[in-house]
Amino acid sequence: MTPERGAHPDVITDVRLSAPERTDPFDRDLVDVHLREGAIADIAPAGALPHRGRVLDGGGGWLAPGLWDHHVHVVQWALAAQREPLGAAASAAEAAAIMSAAPVLDDGRRVGTGFRDALWPDAPTRELLDAATGEIPTYLINADVHSVWLNSAALRREGLSADGSGVLREEPAFEISRRLNELGPEVTDPLVERMARAAAARGVVGLVDLDMAWNEEAWARRTAAGFDLLRVEFGIYPRDLDRAIAEGLRTGAVARGAASDLVRVGPLKVITDGSLGTRTAACTHAYPHDPHDHGLLTVDAETLVDLMSRATAAGLASAIHAIGDVANTNALDAFAATGAWGTIEHAQLVAHADVPRFARLGVGASVQPEHAIDDRDMTDSLWANQTAQPYPLRSLADSGANLLFGSDAPVSALNPWAAMAAAVFRTRDGREPWQPHQELDAATALGASTQGGSAGPSRIEPGAPADLVLCGRDPLRADETALRRMEVFATLLGGRVTHLA
Repeated sequence: MTPERGAHPDVITDVRLSAPERTDPFDRDLVDVHLREGAIADIAPAGALPHRGRVLDGGGGWLAPGLWDHHVHVVQWALAAQREPLGAAASAAEAAAIMSAAPVLDDGRRVGTGFRDALWPDAPTRELLDAATGEIPTYLINADVHSVWLNSAALRREGLSADGSGVLREEPAFEISRRLNELGPEVTDPLVERMARAAAARGVVGLVDLDMAWNEEAWARRTAAGFDLLRVEFGIYPRDLDRAIAEGLRTGAVARGAASDLVRVGPLKVITDGSLGTRTAACTHAYPHDPHDHGLLTVDAETLVDLMSRATAAGLASAIHAIGDVANTNALDAFAATGAWGTIEHAQLVAHADVPRFARLGVGASVQPEHAIDDRDMTDSLWANQTAQPYPLRSLADSGANLLFGSDAPVSALNPWAAMAAAVFRTRDGREPWQPHQELDAATALGASTQGGSAGPSRIEPGAPADLVLCGRDPLRADETALRRMEVFATLLGGRVTHLA
């Protein structure tokens, strides 16, 4: 009997195994993978054991560990489906023109997302946007989410003064995003479900949700309504840390009120500096436009140590946003001072002396390889004077650091195959590889795309959870185009089919 989505196959037949770490003797031979109670029970040569129960015919495809995205803003990514894409806008004038024709949402706003203004020939101004969009409140969100551009009508709607450029950065920008995301569950939950189905169709079995909200109740509500497509670990932000501690939340614990164990408490998330695209990442050397502009440290060292100390004492891991080299040094110093465990999120510009500290301190590098390809021109321009290493994937891996791949969706699309391709080939769209000395091997990239990361990747072996993806090519041997376009035939979560092509 061929299983359907939601079914639990008893055996996956005629597959070849592909995993970052293997101890089996099968090489590229066809095997059958037998499942029981959500785990791998046995692996045998094709046809060697009887096929009992439901059979999922692998058709000679490649079976790999299920994939994770270790950094997603779930609601914001889900809402991107109804927002105007601005990634193609080559100037402020073009972005404003696109928004003039954008649909008005049910809440009376126009919202666009994904613009990149760092290399635009003109500056975003309130007057330019007003002329194009009139009295309809209009919001443009930077691709990096660290700045937003509002027209006068939007500024008035948000209770802000309608003067200046209309561009808000860092915490004021985050506050606008939080307000835009505060739609009712009748709007957001169906979009989250749609997002999760798309993720499962790419072989994703789990993600870390770092939405800037109190996420436990939302995920408990979704599981109560039947959500069962992904494993989820949700983050907690500093403004909710006291509540989390008082209510006894601990990293790894099942979310209270959840209808399954798929949703668990994740880390404390602290944003300590800005971003490259908004020119606010905290760096040793100044940005080209101003010899005094080194970006922003948005959380000072003393406050960061206090937050991480309290989280650690309460049993919460830490996920520290650090993009510039100064911010990365401060984050590593805080891990050393507090004994905290967890990750540095992004690690986009790292001093050479700091690279080995990740492994030495046991701090994971939660990185987004597609950002390197998206940002290559900005990096070459805005960070041309920096002496630290941008996007140091190979250096971190060689030093023994645990790499964990993600997308930071909606900053880049939730697509782990694209992340792997970016890490291994450091290119896209036929361009020459960018800084090829930082390329990763395919096995490290695949491991970094699993739950445990490159230092402790998921395995396909008896006793392991049956979180699996059946795909059309071997991820360890695919070229850049094939890896980006990987065909996924089936995804299994705990032995249950969540996607079937």
